[in-house]
Amino acid sequence: MSDTLPPRREDFRASDARLDGASLLITGGTGSFGVQFLRTVLTRYAPRRVIVYSRDELKQYMMQQAEPFKSRASIMRWFIGDVRDADRLRRAMEDVDVVVHAAALKQVPAAEYNPFEAVKTNVLGAQHVIDASLEAQVSRVVALSTDKAAAPINLYGATKLVSDKLFVAANNYRGKRPSRFSVVRYGNVMGSRGSVIPHFLAQRASGVLPVTHEDMTRFSISLQEGVEHVLYALARAWGGEVFVPKIPSYRILDVARAIAPEARVEIVGIRPGEKLHEEMITANDALGTIEFDRYFVILPSTELWDVEQFRLTSDSSPGRRCELGFSYDSGTNPHFLTVEELRAQILASGALHG
Repeated sequence: MSDTLPPRREDFRASDARLDGASLLITGGTGSFGVQFLRTVLTRYAPRRVIVYSRDELKQYMMQQAEPFKSRASIMRWFIGDVRDADRLRRAMEDVDVVVHAAALKQVPAAEYNPFEAVKTNVLGAQHVIDASLEAQVSRVVALSTDKAAAPINLYGATKLVSDKLFVAANNYRGKRPSRFSVVRYGNVMGSRGSVIPHFLAQRASGVLPVTHEDMTRFSISLQEGVEHVLYALARAWGGEVFVPKIPSYRILDVARAIAPEARVEIVGIRPGEKLHEEMITANDALGTIEFDRYFVILPSTELWDVEQFRLTSDSSPGRRCELGFSYDSGTNPHFLTVEELRAQILASGALHG
């Protein structure tokens, strides 16, 4: 058990991720999450230095020309690098305080066709991030996960489950280093590349929308909500948790109705590696899960700190142990988005017009 405990919840400001004066590195920093996360950080905080670590030099160049990155050029650093490259990560993490790990290969079909490429990025890359963070004595590390990591049935989900386990277990051998590792797991980002919404939008003009199964459901979260949950974890993580936010679900048929109510729906069958409903907490996970008002925390399997104190003091109100047999999946979620809510959110994202 750790010798010291993090500050109590009331010592934090409402959304204080403690980034003022910090040196921050984000892997996959030119991805959709990375760009939105850094925009938010540069708007709210005054970091000492921000390091964008990614493989795509064109995306880095485009970010450098855009605000707020252009006006904050003096604190921005642009590292071309891959999480597969352990030496490059070590160099990039010199004098870094906070790491957000967002780099991943996440397209399910591509991972199925190129399995070891997904392993090299999502598993070996995760371990490289951990090792470099420990060597640099980074204080806080938060890794992004996915609902597909809970009881995975495709390779992408399996690699992300291994990644989650690696980040949680890293707390077991950090020794006297200040590093704390935690994970944020959430569902489909609305309108993200490869998701159902851009696919339906592309098919809208044909008058026919292909739906895999009429009962299919998914968790839904906006890009900014994903950012907020990572900032939340940075502010409150003790090290070893998997944070699972409480977010709404949607029915695939309702998405079709929101995008093209006049279109005909064609049932095409569930694709390989696809679930009818997604899970974020399985019944087995629930045995070690605490529920708070706005999120769940899956506890580390190795006792790293006083769980009862965590339950009582890590949020504004005490957490509750989940009951035996509880699971959190998109099909039984008590909160579903209506067709009108879905349409409004898609319109707000700029993906749907009129």
